[in-house]
Amino acid sequence: MTGSLNCCFVFFMNDTIHILGIETSCDETSAAIVTGDGEILSNLVLSQLEEHRAFGGVVPEIAARAHLDHLDTLIKGALHDSGLKFFDLTAVAATSGPGLIGGVMVGMVAGKAIAATQDIPFLGINHLEGHALTPRLTDPDIHFPYLLLLISGGHTQILVVEGAGKYKRWGTTLDDAAGECFDKSAKIMGLPYPGGPQVQKIAAECRAQSRQETLPAPQAVERTRGLRFLLFRPKNRRAQPCRTTARRRFKTGRHNRSRLYVPKHNGRNIKRPLQQRYQTFQRHVRR
Repeated sequence: MTGSLNCCFVFFMNDTIHILGIETSCDETSAAIVTGDGEILSNLVLSQLEEHRAFGGVVPEIAARAHLDHLDTLIKGALHDSGLKFFDLTAVAATSGPGLIGGVMVGMVAGKAIAATQDIPFLGINHLEGHALTPRLTDPDIHFPYLLLLISGGHTQILVVEGAGKYKRWGTTLDDAAGECFDKSAKIMGLPYPGGPQVQKIAAECRAQSRQETLPAPQAVERTRGLRFLLFRPKNRRAQPCRTTARRRFKTGRHNRSRLYVPKHNGRNIKRPLQQRYQTFQRHVRR
């Protein structure tokens, strides 16, 4: 995105900068108008939670079609709330990745079309870089450099933000992102989608202090460079690592930690049904 930022400074040398921002990288459609001073004139977000609830997760094709159905309405609404017209825009910016390719294409095509008709620059923005720089947009007291914990979709990273386009990654997860850990844990326990709020709700109901246990922190990976760690390693007294499977999945690049550990019973490895796991968890919480 460094080139995009330099483009901003070259083209936007006037006092009235109004940029239309479009975000369609996953399951939320968003359109916003931001000024050159960092003032957010409008910001509209449409969630697709109900469309994906029946499937227990985000379906890329459904997400892309929902973006296609609602993006134009959100763009008109953002312009209306800011009191601007299309000819008042200085540039159009849209997420160019990473993200679900179908949704990303919808946002980029819409942004390029608007930019072409108005003869203004189009800026393709890296999704993660947008997150990294957002703190300075919402809090002007934050100055470079700063330490950033970036948790977005399938990404969990520790970064040092030295400036626009200048980043150092200190660490990342080797298996699952934080959000995926919540969703997978909820699915194992038979909880509905989205998993994060459901896990938080049940955890808040655990009032028996004598039954509370200290859960292991994310495990740092030894003999690796940087602060790499593993987030999703479900362990308990009966969980034993399936080392052969672990080595095979690391060689093939499939790091689905939820399948690397199976419970041990009477000296044999078995897989308990998900409903039985959830019932055991419920009995533990209600004690």
